[in-house]
Amino acid sequence: MSQQSETLRETGGEQRATTTDEGVCPECDAALVVDESHGETTCSECGLVVEEDGIDHGPEWRAFDSSERAEKSRVGAPTTKLLHDDGLSSVIDWQDRDAKGRTIDGSKRRKLQRLRTWDERFRSKNAQERNLKQALGEIDRMSSALGLPETVRETASVVYRRALEDDLLRGRSIEAMATASLYAAARQASVPRSLDEFEPVSRVERKEFSRAYRYIVRELELAIEPANPLEYLPRFASDLDLDGDTTTRARSLLEEGMESGVHSGKSPVGLAAAALYAASILEGEKVTQKEVCSVSDVSEVTVRNRYTELLEAGTDPDAARGAA
Repeated sequence: MSQQSETLRETGGEQRATTTDEGVCPECDAALVVDESHGETTCSECGLVVEEDGIDHGPEWRAFDSSERAEKSRVGAPTTKLLHDDGLSSVIDWQDRDAKGRTIDGSKRRKLQRLRTWDERFRSKNAQERNLKQALGEIDRMSSALGLPETVRETASVVYRRALEDDLLRGRSIEAMATASLYAAARQASVPRSLDEFEPVSRVERKEFSRAYRYIVRELELAIEPANPLEYLPRFASDLDLDGDTTTRARSLLEEGMESGVHSGKSPVGLAAAALYAASILEGEKVTQKEVCSVSDVSEVTVRNRYTELLEAGTDPDAARGAA
């Protein structure tokens, strides 16, 4: 009876078994099967485990169809829009240690420093790439300071790349356009950040990056909806450590006020702060106007004006008069 090599493989984490003719079962002389997913060599007839703890030479990821397998199959690090060269170029490590972790001597350190300098220069081939490199660094710095997710950073890098390709940067600073791109990306991703929050982390004045933002939105025809005050509620409520009932009451006040048109022409940040302050009064929580203003970065006058309007637009006028 001849033994033929038969391979039964299902990539994507399923069982991968290979019938080999390198040996036979010591118990029943049947063919041995190599199960790569479990690292075992077993008998195809009696199930005897001949070897175990074998090395799995397959990929570490799982895939369940051909398209998913094609996406995850890779060589090297994945590409990213967060780097000006999409992450395809090499980078020399800044640690002055060899492969075994030992500190290298002075002459080799100086040689490595020269190599790093030239490697850094060669990564940017022209002025446009140097511009993009500086802008993406600014976007990454501001995103870290504001706690924005990576998806917003990638969207901001795509917006800036489009502005660079359309030659929209002429006569405008890199910092202003980078800030405007990040703010536009945050608005598109419905991640609530106000212009007041961008002002401390940006290297330019608010007036300059506000003008750049309006210019980018108009020229690139970005579909950005008006800011919704409801998007600011969870973050402000978390910073104020308010309970769920107060947050729910604030959401109801905002929804009723928006139905009445109170939000028209008003700052969404001020409305969200005022709704939380009004809800805290109605729910009996001790939150001062100063505390609300500190987390929302709006003035106490704005909070007083907006929360009165929200209470008057509510469905419970007696509660509104008592709170006011």
